[in-house]
Amino acid sequence: MAVSRPAISAELDAPLNEKHRRLQDILREMGSVAIGYSGGVDSTLLTRVAHDVLGPAAVAVIGNSEALPQGEVELALDEAARIGVEVVQVATHEIANPLFRVNSPERCYHCKSELFGVLRHVADARGLRHVADGSNADDAGDYRPGMRAAAERGVRSPLREAGMAKADVRALARHLGLANWNKPSFACLSSRFPYGTEITTDLLARVDACERFLRELGLSQFRVRHHDTICRLEVEPDDFGNVLRHRNAVLSRFRELGYVYVALDIEGFRSGKMNDPLLRPTVGGATDGT
Repeated sequence: MAVSRPAISAELDAPLNEKHRRLQDILREMGSVAIGYSGGVDSTLLTRVAHDVLGPAAVAVIGNSEALPQGEVELALDEAARIGVEVVQVATHEIANPLFRVNSPERCYHCKSELFGVLRHVADARGLRHVADGSNADDAGDYRPGMRAAAERGVRSPLREAGMAKADVRALARHLGLANWNKPSFACLSSRFPYGTEITTDLLARVDACERFLRELGLSQFRVRHHDTICRLEVEPDDFGNVLRHRNAVLSRFRELGYVYVALDIEGFRSGKMNDPLLRPTVGGATDGT
């Protein structure tokens, strides 16, 4: 049963007020929904607004797999408890699919197909009409085969339907008091590997351990990219000094975990960088520099 519609605060500017209202209307029209919930700001905002509008007819579903660090699951559960929404944890088994493990550019398609299939099962078992994800309007700008999996399975993307870009999501999340409104973007650990590198549970665990170590050093926005014996660190340029100050500790820990060389990417962190070979033309094997 739907709860009363929350008031729209005058503190939000008119365009964002309208997007918030549109998002509420979309969810109200949906009636009931199982939301793919990761604890990132996008899926958290969607979960919060769905809970405001639909009450117990909105359920958050976490897909547990080797590609999702346990620390992320714990943070997601904490935020869901603050919202007051029901959470269902289910196991996903994309690592058992050889089409996922081979890590072609279609990897995300196979991963999302597995996840959305599990979400549909949860929705059917609970009598929920729809499955939804937290894609926003900016997500159309990158190579995202997972969106094709969503379309094939009838998964809704209410944030995108409401015209909400990432900046809108963060602004509304902050306004609604979500603790993770400024949480750095996170992608599953399988995105740390170049296409064509086979994904294994051991490699996922290695990258996870490296990233936990960097987090303990106080870094927040970064990626550990695996290139066989080389580990390439993407951090914000402002954090270069922090990495270099802990150079010996980083080298020691990463070599202990199996890397021979540790490189610092001087461009710094950029989400989706592993898609560059797909999106940028090459000349003589090098990017065109654009």
